[in-house]
Amino acid sequence: MNEPLFLTSQMHPKIWGGTKLRDVFGYTIPSETTGEYWAISAHPNGVSIVANGEFAGQPLDKLYREQPQLFGNPSDDVFPLLTKILDANDWLSVQVHPDDAYGLEHEGELGKTECWYVIASDEDAEIIYGHQASSKQNLQELIEKGDWDNLLTRVPVKAGDFFYVPSGTIHAIGKGIMILETQQSSDTTYRVYDFDRKDDQGQTRELHLQQSIDVTYIGQPQNSHPATLKTRDLTSTLLVSNEFFTVYHWVVNGRADMQQTAPYLLVSVLDGKGEISSNNNSFSLKKGDHFIIPNAITEWTFSGQLDLIASHISEK
Repeated sequence: MNEPLFLTSQMHPKIWGGTKLRDVFGYTIPSETTGEYWAISAHPNGVSIVANGEFAGQPLDKLYREQPQLFGNPSDDVFPLLTKILDANDWLSVQVHPDDAYGLEHEGELGKTECWYVIASDEDAEIIYGHQASSKQNLQELIEKGDWDNLLTRVPVKAGDFFYVPSGTIHAIGKGIMILETQQSSDTTYRVYDFDRKDDQGQTRELHLQQSIDVTYIGQPQNSHPATLKTRDLTSTLLVSNEFFTVYHWVVNGRADMQQTAPYLLVSVLDGKGEISSNNNSFSLKKGDHFIIPNAITEWTFSGQLDLIASHISEK
């Protein structure tokens, strides 16, 4: 296939969600508390559908299984990455994710290392990023006492910030923040604390304290150190590269000629409009589009004014 795979995907209402996915990106949302758009996903809890070309109407998970040449004939049994946009109209729960070994043993799916690019935030917005416990025993004591002020580390954020959140990191996205998240394809979350709030049925959400203690690592999280390279019409920032994914922030002002350096590429348009051109085909791009550049496209050109997040699997 010599054209990008544009995708339509699922919205997920959340107790902490809002309306920014509609107000900022123009998406149709199912409720006034819509928290997540699983923009590029083959996870069974929210599979994207191809919107164009010969594979229009195909679910991404089925396409990955039945047309492996589009993805460079991968060795992974399941599509390994998931791209989301999150609208935190309120605090998400304080949570932690397992690594692959724990996730596969206890949940039957991958662990979850993730990262966040902050699209927008309120002036005084902050996140929880790490903890102050000195040992597993100290961690358990502080959790059991509910001594959140002495346990949790709060960090202020602003638009354009980036955070690397490996499995085992206690974290929470704060009120008034919109992020693009790149993560392993997993939906396993262990809640440590949920601010004692109740859902619309008057029930508190389940906590997972023992699992959280099991998987949380002791020590401060080490954020990545993004590196930026500027050419005439392209500002390219390598946000993070690890064993699971490599993520870039690209800003195009004019024309940028690109080459495929991975089996396939996931791309999200955060802002602007323009085109992607390859093999004498051109496709318009606008804010809120999400697509995959398949293996057969080895060179392409972005043109226009575009703010993009791109990611790919890392070589193993």
